Amino acid sequence: MSAGSPLLPVADALARILAQAKPLADPDVVALAQARGRTLAEDLTARRTQPPADVSAMDGYALRAADIAQAPATLRVIGESAAGHGFAGSVHAGEAVRIFTGAPVPAGADTVLIQENATRDGDVVTALQSDPIGRNIRRAGLDFKTGDVLLHAGRRLGASELALAAAMNHPLLKVARRPRVAILASGDELVRPGEPVGPDQIVASNTFAVAAYAQAAGAEIIDLGIAADTYEALEQSILAARAAKADVLVTIGGASVGDHDLVQTALVRQGMELGFWKIAMRPGKPLMHGRLGEMQILGLPGNPVSAIVCGILFLVPLVRALCGDAHAEDDPAETAVLAEPMKANDNRQDYVRGALMSSADGLPVARAFPRQDSSMLRILAEAECLIIRPPFAPAAAAGDACRVVRLARW
Repeated sequence: MSAGSPLLPVADALARILAQAKPLADPDVVALAQARGRTLAEDLTARRTQPPADVSAMDGYALRAADIAQAPATLRVIGESAAGHGFAGSVHAGEAVRIFTGAPVPAGADTVLIQENATRDGDVVTALQSDPIGRNIRRAGLDFKTGDVLLHAGRRLGASELALAAAMNHPLLKVARRPRVAILASGDELVRPGEPVGPDQIVASNTFAVAAYAQAAGAEIIDLGIAADTYEALEQSILAARAAKADVLVTIGGASVGDHDLVQTALVRQGMELGFWKIAMRPGKPLMHGRLGEMQILGLPGNPVSAIVCGILFLVPLVRALCGDAHAEDDPAETAVLAEPMKANDNRQDYVRGALMSSADGLPVARAFPRQDSSMLRILAEAECLIIRPPFAPAAAAGDACRVVRLARW
């Protein structure tokens, strides 16, 4: 993209990145307890029926509905059925079995009378009301049956999915391999936290946030550290990423056109095919994307907020797409209303840090922070959302609808 070319819209930039993000081959097999946050690599089929037999939904008495059609009615209690210890016999006319929640319904019984609607004296129970056939019984297969496909490839595994997989009797799951994401910060001005800081230096912080977002999305992180502003240092780091078989190389800083911004040239010298550079976004205009062999390149800006916002909007969906996540391309934004007026926008899509408040009608209310400098991490840490202002959006009044991305969702 030449200097005079129009800036690439955000949606187009994301589409170009994801178009090259094919799900990775060679899936992993992991224990159920280690599968949280992973993405299924194959459909999951139930290995059993749940519940495996008719079971009681309540504590009470299993009996025949015909025997209590005229209440009150007395019956003889002939045994007990508990979860894991069912009653082995059958229920006949005039008989009942004491039953507990989750216990198998004995043969011959066709309804469960809850204990609140009965009185008992020794082995005699009196039904105080009638109940129809099937009352308070969970039929076999109510939840699922053997052979049912309940979780599909591309499903990201959270707590409920893991519980379902366990109930389906799967101790091991085939999941997408974690994409290997190498992260390289560059700049003579950077030092690691805890190292001596010179008068012209700052502590590198972007790597930690970008790595955290990528890891939460499913990535395995390869920390390449900090490269000095020399082609030799950058090219050594790029070779290290290739040697580690990184699926994605994320560079932070140095992608612009200043005398000390060498990253893009270093990558091109190593064979990178540049996809695009510069997008119509604020913060985050200098975003770069390319490909170096099988490795995708995502060049993030050096300013902390720019790097982190770009990581959220582009790196997270890229990682999820490489995992085969069926929802990788889903729009993370939701509708809200503005707490205060906002001015008209120019040709870039703004992501404005702000706070969220509740409202009487249920829609969140978004309030933009007055300072939006892309170097200020404190404001980002205080922010609950990014308020989206599309290119050329007209001035907006308090109460107008807007779109927001909740930062807590990651």
